[in-house]
Amino acid sequence: MESSGEVSPGRRRALILLGCPEVPVQTSIALYLAFRLRERGDEVVVAGTGAALKLTKLADPRGHYLGETMNIDRCIASISEGKADFDQCFAFAHSDAGITYAGTIGYISRAELFVLIFGRSAEELAETVEFDCRKLVAKAVHDPLPLKRLLDEVI
Repeated sequence: MESSGEVSPGRRRALILLGCPEVPVQTSIALYLAFRLRERGDEVVVAGTGAALKLTKLADPRGHYLGETMNIDRCIASISEGKADFDQCFAFAHSDAGITYAGTIGYISRAELFVLIFGRSAEELAETVEFDCRKLVAKAVHDPLPLKRLLDEVI
């Protein structure tokens, strides 16, 4: 279901921000995170690139975990225009582009920002982060369990 990005009063809103789905663990961890956030009562919005949204929607065809989805650029525009915002954001990053998206959210949003940094060069990529956030770093490419453990600690 596509989201308007409008704020619903009374519920905590969480944003899952997905970049390019090049690294295999991203889709499964995104679905797991959406499940955990919804389980604790959060309203979850998943924003991502076209490919990232297609993969997550295909993996969750009935929307049991995903709920609302929106294009990543439209999401950023809605936040920067003051039409939407979130209480928490979980930004997925396995490349410089993912770090840039996370930094943009950190600048325009009031959300508590968690950046999930993963992939073969996770540690090196984490060193490039120069904005306020909580970094969850794991050298995860095919095995999602290191990221799952990190998420379980913060949810």
